[in-house]
Amino acid sequence: MSPNILPPRCPSCRSKLRVVKLECSSCDAELTGNFDSCSICSLEGKDRHVFDLFLAARGNLKQVQRELGVSYPTARQRVEEMFRKLEGKPEPEKPRDILARLKDGEIDVEEAERLLRGED
Repeated sequence: MSPNILPPRCPSCRSKLRVVKLECSSCDAELTGNFDSCSICSLEGKDRHVFDLFLAARGNLKQVQRELGVSYPTARQRVEEMFRKLEGKPEPEKPRDILARLKDGEIDVEEAERLLRGED
């Protein structure tokens, strides 16, 4: 991790970090308290890399695709996953898991169809 990027999680226990002190590099003024970090700062690993590529490409998915060295659908899926995390949305249920729930009788056919279409 770059030393200039605020780590989103504690390196020891992986809990979310909170900002409690800000310091001016010019006049050494300090501000202490509990501050929320931005949603972008919560991205890490692959998602942060995809965000940086997306920003550098100015939203051009073809360029993101080339930089990642993956197919266009894969690049689009990774960008969608990154935005989903930024929005705080839970990961969608996998089709295999939905079909297993249907088979086990946990959900009916209509519910399975709705979930497979990605409707909430």
